[in-house]
Amino acid sequence: MDNPEPARILRLMEHRADIAIVGGGLNGPVLALALAQSGQSVTLVDALPEPLRTDAAFDGRAYALALASQRLLAAVGVWDHVAGAAQPMLEIKVSDGHAGAGPSPFFLHFDHAEIEEGPMGYMVEDRYLRRALLAAMEAAPGITRLNGTAVTAQQTDATGVTLTLADGSQLRAGLVVGCDGRKSGTAARAGIKRTGWDYGQTALVCAIAHELPHHGIAHQFFMPPGPLAILPLPGNRSSIVWSERTEAAARINALPEAEYLEILRPRFGDFLGEIRLEGARFTYPLNLTVANAFVGERLALVGDAAHGMHPIAGQGLNAGLRDVGALAEVLILATRRGEDIGSVSVLDRYQQWRRFDTATLALATDAFNRLFSNDNPILRLGRDVGMGVIGAFPGLRRGFVREAAGLTGDLPKLMQGRAI
Repeated sequence: MDNPEPARILRLMEHRADIAIVGGGLNGPVLALALAQSGQSVTLVDALPEPLRTDAAFDGRAYALALASQRLLAAVGVWDHVAGAAQPMLEIKVSDGHAGAGPSPFFLHFDHAEIEEGPMGYMVEDRYLRRALLAAMEAAPGITRLNGTAVTAQQTDATGVTLTLADGSQLRAGLVVGCDGRKSGTAARAGIKRTGWDYGQTALVCAIAHELPHHGIAHQFFMPPGPLAILPLPGNRSSIVWSERTEAAARINALPEAEYLEILRPRFGDFLGEIRLEGARFTYPLNLTVANAFVGERLALVGDAAHGMHPIAGQGLNAGLRDVGALAEVLILATRRGEDIGSVSVLDRYQQWRRFDTATLALATDAFNRLFSNDNPILRLGRDVGMGVIGAFPGLRRGFVREAAGLTGDLPKLMQGRAI
């Protein structure tokens, strides 16, 4: 009883922060940087060991960042470290057809020259973005990272949240933010349920080296089993997100490289010359999953933890970064007013801001996928006519270009290039 050593050990095992972020993917680190800039103390819990995050090898993964998302990365001090490795997306071409038969004569062509702000977005490889985020967090005062450990329990009371970690330590914070994906443990431990359904599709993801230059043009080719996105990377390389029925995708992904390419070639076409694989191949199942609430008691959900949608419009990460910008703005302004950032009144502002927008986007991507992922001749005629009409009117085209650039809707200040 008189030995002070046990009490000292217990104190060493408890971490404290204003805000705890669970999840070290992309949204979590960006949020940590935005909040730390405002003077908040942030602890980020990442279940993966740091060496897995800093691997410099190219594994084929890359992200399509809308212009608004690029502005957010610039605001938190990350963009300058990846800009040299980023590929601007200058045009988008959208077409409909069958593998090996070529596209329909009706197609959409969006050009960044139709807006004044610049490229519609950028492609950035995963390896560069992750390393830049880690370096920025390392240099930022106020951010503590706990790597290679997972949250096993969370308990909320009137003044904060206590997280128990797999290594036996505890983390105490006034607010916990779940950035831990579609199967968010943060949401599940809080009793937040999800609504959604499976598409019966799987995305095959890889990178392709090709003979001819892509000129910064992104392509979206809709076929009955699902869409194929060809997204430009630096050099004569492109990132592929290719949706197939789940059983077919499993068979294709199990094939040797030569046979895999034989199936891809008629879908890809010959407009970029000869193609070959670069890096690894990945698959992930496609579904729609939306949390029934984006906030709980001293808790907020961001990114896929709040909403996971079809990648048909490439908006998954961009929607998550909008969450980051909105939550950071709500919390920073609440702190300046002297409010409790974990209170219901503060967190409801974030939910009201983001819930309608994400629900609308999720339903739009769902409807778009259902409209295009079929071979119904009536629907095919309707969508081809629709693309022809949109392409014929500059005002409609400009609206779609701005949407692709992430410049529509109620944008957070950091995504407008403005300080909070």
